[in-house]
Amino acid sequence: MEEVVNSLQGRCLFAVPKKGRLAEKVMDIFQKIDLQFVRKHRLDIALCTNWNMALIFLPAADIALYTSTGRVDIGITGQDIVRESKVNVVEVEKLGFGKCQLCVLTPKKDEIKDIKDLVGKRIVTSFPHITREFFAPYDPEKRTNVNYVSGSVEVSCALGLANAVVDLVESGATMRAAGLEICQTIMNTEAVLIKNPNHSEHNALIDKLLKRMKGVLIASQFVLIEYNIQKDKLPQALEITPGQKSPTINNPVSYTHLRAHETPEHL
Repeated sequence: MEEVVNSLQGRCLFAVPKKGRLAEKVMDIFQKIDLQFVRKHRLDIALCTNWNMALIFLPAADIALYTSTGRVDIGITGQDIVRESKVNVVEVEKLGFGKCQLCVLTPKKDEIKDIKDLVGKRIVTSFPHITREFFAPYDPEKRTNVNYVSGSVEVSCALGLANAVVDLVESGATMRAAGLEICQTIMNTEAVLIKNPNHSEHNALIDKLLKRMKGVLIASQFVLIEYNIQKDKLPQALEITPGQKSPTINNPVSYTHLRAHETPEHL
């Protein structure tokens, strides 16, 4: 372990989620940009072999804090985590994945439509700071009881622990299975690349990393369509598949009445 720590000197320290959907997406992007690293068993530090960088695997909820204190240079986490952590970091880029909503959820059977009806009630959440900030304008006397739990927030109402919960909603399947519905949306959130506001020595490397990541993310929004089309129908085909900039039209190989056409199209 001491040898690994010593190897961190001079490297850009990059905090990434150690598990969950964000972690899976980040690892997929790293593979596509050819960011190679060696991670030993049970070790949450991995040295990159083709970048002057080291990956630090952390719980997503801790990444904003580590980045703000300068323990790492950059990180990937959710906008909800950055706001909940109440720390000073620079949001470099929205990454377009991990999109969901942070919402106030209430039991469907209670038919609560107005957020004011929850003032003075019991709220359970993994986001206590955001929740208290949200309820503050409705509850100047601070009568609303906000309690923190680390997970399985959606069962709190069914178990009698809460009158409502504040939790992330992606597809809504978990919410509906728990008999909950959205009373109000607090914020939209997605994965973001963040950096320490006082660290600048790795800016060139960070810019290079971001360009490659954005290239992968943009490319994932398109699909290549290749087909043969009769010459007289080519203008109609170009209206349907114009391509990102312009299509590639090849001369026919053997049939003079056909043309080969390929174009990248937005999904």
